[in-house]
Amino acid sequence: MNVIETEHLGKRYRRTWALRDCSLAVPAGRVTALVGPNGAGKSTLLNIAVGLTRPTAGTIRVLDGLVPGSPEALRRIAFVAQDSPLYASLSVAETLHLVAALSDRFDAAEARRRLAALEIPLRRRVGRLSGGQHAQVALAVALSRRPDLLVLDEPVARLDPLARHEFMATLMAAVADGLAVLLSSHVVAELERVCDHLVVLGSGAVQVTGEVDELLGSHRLLTGPAGEADRIRDRFAVVGEQVAGRQARLLVRRGPHPVPPLWQEEPTNLEELVLGYLRAPGSRALPGPERLAS
Repeated sequence: MNVIETEHLGKRYRRTWALRDCSLAVPAGRVTALVGPNGAGKSTLLNIAVGLTRPTAGTIRVLDGLVPGSPEALRRIAFVAQDSPLYASLSVAETLHLVAALSDRFDAAEARRRLAALEIPLRRRVGRLSGGQHAQVALAVALSRRPDLLVLDEPVARLDPLARHEFMATLMAAVADGLAVLLSSHVVAELERVCDHLVVLGSGAVQVTGEVDELLGSHRLLTGPAGEADRIRDRFAVVGEQVAGRQARLLVRRGPHPVPPLWQEEPTNLEELVLGYLRAPGSRALPGPERLAS
């Protein structure tokens, strides 16, 4: 089962395409990272997936066939938008009461248990919470709706490092039982320890997608003399490259050829993988790890 499937999905605002020809599948039971620079189309994709906006082109289905924004999809998807918007004038307890009145799946006792464990006072007004507490309340509300899919749009963008770490720890504890999560973030270093599926967006299109372990295993970093870079391009599929003086550093997809002399090979990490694809103009989506390894 896939929690999100798109085919040639596009969204245009007047003459500008925010998202174009986006085809991907987000699997169930995974924490999927959606990464890319500002303007890549991440928020547009998420807003379409949760039914806040309609696409201009293509198709999208959620939770194995539902139309985004349909009553059943709304019941089963929880969404935390950028800045975790909550009513600042309400207390935390009043916020829980409001959500309970609007959602038939909301478990208020579970929400209070989560917030008590974080020592967040229910009587405090939301507007007087710290940034980390505000994000934790939004997450507790979303999780206590018992969703089948949790969508998070840049939830840690404005948090300090400690608050980011605590937010991610809370999220990972909550998804241990297989909840599907689609998480958009700029903080790639935080994603590497929590996400097992990856979607990279650039210029409104999918650049690469797949299981994180398989993507990391099928790519390598090669470092060597810039004047010999053509030998690497002849032997490997080069995703992205950086040249500093006489030295070149290339992200390549693994192949059958040995690494030439004078070149050093090392594994890549998630941040290097993402940056490599974002540095590659015109790089397009690959259908799966079997293509990546070829």
